[in-house]
Amino acid sequence: MSDLRVFRVGADGRDVELRGSTVALEVELQRRVEAGMERMLGIRFLASEYPTGPWHRGRVDSLGLDENGCPVVVEFKKGSDSGVVSQALSYLTWLKSSRLEFEALVREKLGEAAVESIDWRSPRAVCVTAGYSWHDRVVVGELGRRWPIDLVRYRVFDGGLLSLQLVEPLVAPTGTPAGRRPSLPTASEVIEAAVVPAVVEVPECLRALYGELDEVLTASGEVETVQLKHYIAYRRLRNVASVLFRSSAQHRAILVYLALDPDTVELEEGFTRDMRRINHNGTGDLEVRIASPADLTKAAVLIERAVQEV
Repeated sequence: MSDLRVFRVGADGRDVELRGSTVALEVELQRRVEAGMERMLGIRFLASEYPTGPWHRGRVDSLGLDENGCPVVVEFKKGSDSGVVSQALSYLTWLKSSRLEFEALVREKLGEAAVESIDWRSPRAVCVTAGYSWHDRVVVGELGRRWPIDLVRYRVFDGGLLSLQLVEPLVAPTGTPAGRRPSLPTASEVIEAAVVPAVVEVPECLRALYGELDEVLTASGEVETVQLKHYIAYRRLRNVASVLFRSSAQHRAILVYLALDPDTVELEEGFTRDMRRINHNGTGDLEVRIASPADLTKAAVLIERAVQEV
């Protein structure tokens, strides 16, 4: 886990390091993130301090629905609390056993259309604390795809600055190498076993090109792959890109929707398109159409930008 260092230009023109600290009260962090949860974490906020009943004996700090339609529990700790992972696991078991209750909450807060978009295959937890132990990261790394948990480290700085940093889990040397999260299927697994129930399939004619695209999207080692019904999401704290496939006699291409502002890109007809006013599956305002290795070479610059900016 790399340590985040923040600098500001001082009066003498030299950089001065800002010393990060933790919040005085946990509720300060919780309320701030809840107010900006969609912008910060890609999660639509649903409820705060939600009771889990007599068996689980607690209250979920925050409940939400992420941009891929996956239910999410969010837990906050102002310091480094070794119990946050087990608490998140407990609330995940509650979430998986309380579908009707959760769907009723989504219906009340976001409407019927949001209920129809819920994807119950990948409910997850997000922990936001000042730090994590080695053991926390090992446990999360070994939980696998059944219990996905994101570990987020926060710091506050003078001037109202708040940083949120995704912490990579640790994987045993005999398993998946560190830097690639083991909890969700990789693109290579999709290519080798294309027929996966209730997830998007990679057309035979586009598998080789998609394999190269996947390498570009995951080259940083910080992007994970999430298999969904209508698209494949590539995410860090939020989605970096959504990938869809078009395969017909007239059109064979991979559509990549990037989390980039189209106004910052010189649009090219037949290659890039502004999707802000066009409904589409997946997330991202910039569509990039990739039909050849040459297209992928051009797209790589935009993909790198999206990975760095999310």
